[in-house]
Amino acid sequence: MSAQPDHAPVTPYAPAPGAPAELLAQLRADRPAGRWVPAFEQDWTAALEESRRTFSLAGLYEVIQVWQARMASVPAVDAFLDSGRDETGFVDLEGIRNRPR
Repeated sequence: MSAQPDHAPVTPYAPAPGAPAELLAQLRADRPAGRWVPAFEQDWTAALEESRRTFSLAGLYEVIQVWQARMASVPAVDAFLDSGRDETGFVDLEGIRNRPR
């Protein structure tokens, strides 16, 4: 029997030091920059304040992860919008939310 764990520990996500600046540059270069840049700056400012208060970087990492995911989804969203927004066969979420439990 060994003292080593039988599974690999999960390495926490840690973005590169320049990730926020790179992300902001990508946001400024993208089409919805007028809405996305202020939203990112608001999220980042709130995460910075939380980080200062709690001495934790988790909030900052989460903001970067969320915004990187949003940027990665832009081509798929653009393709959907360019397709004429055909929602045939999709579930009506409004109907699901209003259905009695």
